[in-house]
Amino acid sequence: MEDIKYILSGLLVAPLLPLMAVQGKRIRASVPKLPSAKGSSGYIGDGKGQALRLITLGESTIAGIGVETHAEGFSGTLARALADQLGKPVAWKVYAESGYTAERVTEKLVPQIAENDIDLIVIGLGGNDAFHLNSPWRWRRSIRELIAALRQRFSETPVVFTNMPPIKRFPAFTPLIKRVVGSHVELLGRSLHHVTEPMPNVFYYARVITLEDWRDRLGVSAPPADYFSDGVHPSALTYQVWARDVAGYIRRLGIL
Repeated sequence: MEDIKYILSGLLVAPLLPLMAVQGKRIRASVPKLPSAKGSSGYIGDGKGQALRLITLGESTIAGIGVETHAEGFSGTLARALADQLGKPVAWKVYAESGYTAERVTEKLVPQIAENDIDLIVIGLGGNDAFHLNSPWRWRRSIRELIAALRQRFSETPVVFTNMPPIKRFPAFTPLIKRVVGSHVELLGRSLHHVTEPMPNVFYYARVITLEDWRDRLGVSAPPADYFSDGVHPSALTYQVWARDVAGYIRRLGIL
């Protein structure tokens, strides 16, 4: 079904691609180029027992674009939330690069993983594959290859894919790009669900991210700009709300 939708939407979008290219060029020129977060590993928690060994893997959101350190970004917050839930320390490490697709992560980042024993792998991808308008079948192939590469090293380790990015809410994007790329990332999310659902110990958090939901979780009303550092990437506020939400999902899975 996703393949048919991709083909049909492609026919509708094709005449708009030159306009999207112009708009995309303007967006790239206007959005500041932020560096990845510093401090790609850490140890948190003072509970008893052996530390949970966590790695996070993926694109710019996992790389912490938009915050100064990973401790205040997704990975550090996720580790802190898991340590609180489990009552034991968490040793965490980030393997991520801005601009990477799923295929690129498999080729470049998986070989860099230095750890031999890991208790949990959390992956954040989808934005760059959506921006490239990669087909659902190419995306599915890339995801299967990524999981296979991880399974060669970590045959039993739980793998959790985070929610897809809320591209339709990115303030820096034009209405046209929000609609086209935002719809495409949702299509890739459905494909990701179909790939991971039958796989043992592989999970996808399919909950759609909305700013309204995050406002409810915070208990305060904040303008959309407060949820983004540059109009595209999360702010520290967003990383922390998102990471705690993913930690809750992992707790409900009962895999740790």
